[in-house]
Amino acid sequence: MIRGKRLLAVVPARGGSKGLPGKNLRQICGVPLVALAGRVARLVSEIDRAVVSTDSPEIARVAEQSGLAAPFMRPEALSGDFIGDVDVLTHAIEASEECDGCRYDIVIMLQPTSPLRTADEVRRCLDVFVGNDADSVWSVSPVDRKYHPLKQLAIEGDRLSYYDPVGPTIIARQQLNDLYIRNGVAYVLSRDCLMEQRSLMGARAFACVTTAPHISIDTAEDLARAERWAQTQGGSATASD
Repeated sequence: MIRGKRLLAVVPARGGSKGLPGKNLRQICGVPLVALAGRVARLVSEIDRAVVSTDSPEIARVAEQSGLAAPFMRPEALSGDFIGDVDVLTHAIEASEECDGCRYDIVIMLQPTSPLRTADEVRRCLDVFVGNDADSVWSVSPVDRKYHPLKQLAIEGDRLSYYDPVGPTIIARQQLNDLYIRNGVAYVLSRDCLMEQRSLMGARAFACVTTAPHISIDTAEDLARAERWAQTQGGSATASD
C-alpha cells in the first residue's frame, strides 16, 4: 500500500512466443524470466499483491514458486500475438479484485522480458507516480543520439532515403534533442487510467529515467547478452536494491 492506496503488481507472461519459443520460462543464471520478475516484486514492500497473468499452467506453477500468485488463468481471447497491454491489465485487475474481494487503486506491470530490473528502480517509478499525482509512469532509457530517428535511413527496393524528411538538415549532434525508449522495468498506472481512459499512458504521463543497462528479451541473442551482463554482476540477474 502506498499513501492508503492498494497496489497490484501484474507480471504478464503468456505461453506463446513466436520469436523466442517458451520465452517467459527461459533462464538467466538458472532462474526463469518470470521468476526473476517475481523476485523483484517480493522486494517492493509497497506492493499489496503480485500476480501472474498467463494462459500456461507451467508458467503459473513456476510463478507461484517465485512468490507470485496465480489466482486466475488468462482467457484464450487475451492470449494472441496482437493483444494490447491495456486489455491484459484490465482483465488482471478485474479478476484479482473478484478473487481478493477488494479494490486496487494502482497497477504496476513488471514484464518478465526486462530481467535486469532492480527493486530500487521499481520504487523510484512509484515515487514519481505518487509525487506527480500521475495517470502513469513509464521507466525509460536514454537513446544514444547516433540512433536518433532523424539519423535513420529507409530502403525501398534498392533506393536509399532518409526515414524523416528533416534528416538531411541534421549536420551536428547538437541539433538533436534527447529521446528515450521504454525499457520495460515498470509501468505504473492508476485504476482510472486503465478502466476509464482505457490507456497505458493517460492524460498525465511521466517518465522515470533509468541509466543502468537494460536488455529487452526478444531473441536468443538478447538472452545471451543479458546472461553475460548478469554474470559480470556476480552471477545474479537482479539486485535487491
